[in-house]
Parts: sequence; C-alpha cells; structure tokens
Amino acid sequence: MKIREKQGGEASLHLMLLPGVLFVLAFCYYPMMGIAIAFEHFIPTKGFFRSEWVGLEHFRYLFQLPNFGSVLRNTVWIATMKIVLGLVVPILFALLLNEVRRTAFKRSVQTMVYLPHFLSWVILGGVLIDILSPSSGIVNSFLGYFGLGPVFFLGDEKWFPYVLVVSDIWKEFGFSTIVFLAAITSINPTLYEAAVMDGAGRIKQTIHVTLPGMMPIIVLMLTLSLGNVLNAGFDQVFNLYSPQVYSTGDIIDTLVYRIGLVDAQYSLATAVGLFKSVISLILITISYTLAYRLANYRIF
Repeated sequence: MKIREKQGGEASLHLMLLPGVLFVLAFCYYPMMGIAIAFEHFIPTKGFFRSEWVGLEHFRYLFQLPNFGSVLRNTVWIATMKIVLGLVVPILFALLLNEVRRTAFKRSVQTMVYLPHFLSWVILGGVLIDILSPSSGIVNSFLGYFGLGPVFFLGDEKWFPYVLVVSDIWKEFGFSTIVFLAAITSINPTLYEAAVMDGAGRIKQTIHVTLPGMMPIIVLMLTLSLGNVLNAGFDQVFNLYSPQVYSTGDIIDTLVYRIGLVDAQYSLATAVGLFKSVISLILITISYTLAYRLANYRIF
C-alpha cells in the first residue's frame, strides 16, 4: 500500500511538470526547426521542406559582406565595455554604499539607483534623445556655460558607442549593486573586528577584508558574463541609433533585424543569427567551466 501511495505521489509531481515541459517544447525546441532556413533559399510560400537547399552559401556570402567585420567589431567592443564597467561600477558603488551608516538614507539611495532597471529602453530612449539634443538638451545647455559647442551625441559616430555604454551602466548598475551588497553582508563581522584590533582603518579594511570576501562573487559574475560578449543590447541600440552612426553603433542584432525584417532576406538573417548563437554557445560553455573551476559554481 505504501509503495502504491509513493508511486501515486511521484506521478502527481510529474504531472505538475507537464505544463512547463510542454511550454518549453512548444516555444524553445519546436522553433529550432527554423535553423534550416539558414541552409536554404527560403521562400515563405514553399515552407521549410520545399525550399531549395543551398548549404553554406549564405554563410559564405555573410563573411563577404563589406560591413560584417565592422558590425562584429562594434558588437564585441560595445559588449566588452558594458561587461567591464558593468562589473566595476556596481562594486565601487556597493563599497561606498556599505560605508553609509544611516539606514534610511542608504535604502533611499539604493531604491533610486535601482528604479531605472524597471524602465524599458523605449522610455529611456525618448528621455536620452531629449536630454542629449544638440539644440535643447540639458547636457548641451550645461556645456554651453563653459563655452563648449553643442555635441550631437546620438548622431556622432565617435560619441555614440560611449553613450550606449554609459546609459546602459546607469540603467543596470543599481540592480547589480544588490548582488554585491549581499556578498558584503555575508562577510564574517569578526574579520573586521580583528582588522580594527590590528589598527586597520576603513580603507585597509576594504582592501584586506571586504574585497577578498567579495572575490568569489566577483569572479562568478565576471565568468558568467563572458557569454554576453556578442549581446550588445538590441533594445537599446535600436531605440537610439540611426544610419549616421552605423559605422560604430551597428551590432549583429540590428543587422539581423534590417536584413530579415526590413529587407525580407530571411535565410541570410537566420545565418547571421545562427553564427551568433554558435559563438555565444562556445563562450557560455567556457564561462561555466571557468565559473566551476574558479568559483565552484554549478548549474545544479
């Protein structure tokens, strides 16, 4: 009787998993059939199975595109800057916020820097367009007080990548700060007491106690972010860029959008997306391997 009850309980638990499994199969695995488009001269009216098979022709054409090299460089450069500063800025801010002793002020500041994370790039894009406007933007008005001419931040190919990085850090560093603050609170207080007994001030306590205590989380966050080297942020770039800054601001995701949806070259767009996915898979595998070896991180 007990064996039957146990089997019945296990069956009910497996049935609870069924909706989630069906959801993953329908929306994650079934659409992967579309990868075949990258190897076909896809015509929507013919479908996957009747379109002409062309093998690696689209990939050869992709690597021969005159702007593909610059798009790849832009993607890696912008994503790398976001990864590095997206790690450094939250760490510094968490260290500074940890020194605040007034709890109410500390929580208020933490809430204010955390709020932009919940705003979409559609909203923030409009805000940035207004404040960075060369004619009426508050930033250029401020520069005018120092005798500096107006700067077209969103239309100048030199400035645009850095605007992307700075605005992305402003939006997301508050969310990342929470992770590092949690790492700081997990440090054993007796270590600080021992440091005080040895005559260490706040700076030396930070260098010799706080940072080493945060190091496992820092290493983990760094290694896990390696998989995002080719993810420079489609939502942000799409809402801010223009043809004037394609040379430094165009990334793989926006290239796929223009080729696939604007120009209706579905096969070539799929080839570009598949190329990015394969590289991302390799980087993610490397990052999880490093996370396991350096920070003892496991998926399960």
